Amino acid sequence: MIVGEQKPFEQIVKLIERYRRVLVAGCGTCVSVCFAGGEKEAGILASMLRLEAQKNGRPLEVLEQTVKRQCDMEFLEEMTTKVGQVDAVLSIACGCGIQFMAERFQDKIILPGLNTKFIGVTLEQGEWAERCAMCGDCILDRTGGVCPVARCAKRLHNGPCGGSSGGKCEVGKDRDCGWALIVQRLQKLGELERYAEIIPPRNWTTSRDGGQRKVVREDLKEQGRIEPR
Repeated sequence: MIVGEQKPFEQIVKLIERYRRVLVAGCGTCVSVCFAGGEKEAGILASMLRLEAQKNGRPLEVLEQTVKRQCDMEFLEEMTTKVGQVDAVLSIACGCGIQFMAERFQDKIILPGLNTKFIGVTLEQGEWAERCAMCGDCILDRTGGVCPVARCAKRLHNGPCGGSSGGKCEVGKDRDCGWALIVQRLQKLGELERYAEIIPPRNWTTSRDGGQRKVVREDLKEQGRIEPR
């Protein structure tokens, strides 16, 4: 799940200060789950903006609409009418949704109302933690299902650094050492011998370091299960 959080309200007010008609665009998938950009959050934010404008005697019309996914062109089409009625769109989707909105509505100002944080999991209600760094070359089979790229502060591939102590990371004592977690997991699985296996230097071109990435499923295209765009 992509985890994000809304920008501070003061920043959002500053973002839209030049516009008189604004659409608050929510997304009903990932950022809805982390209570940052779903239908409920879009409604609350729109109401807050209206009240702020009224308090300051500023003319402002705020529309709101939430689609299932802003990262899917099919759902963006549902916003066409309202987008055409405003000066700017304040998207509270993740960075992908915001950029796709900008691609679809190229004559419209698209503003980010959300800060995208990471791909993570729900630990408990109101708490999320990073688990995947999207590196493009998964080695979880070798590390007991614990990712050293996402969970080691230094992204080390062959054991902990000298700063690890008592199972905690030197970056902060509230953070588990990624490699301590890996060793504990391998012990539990009875596969501790895997810890001695050397993981070769990574080819970082599969990660963001290699530039923009794209995945194409030619097999599904050939079967007609994906419509060409």
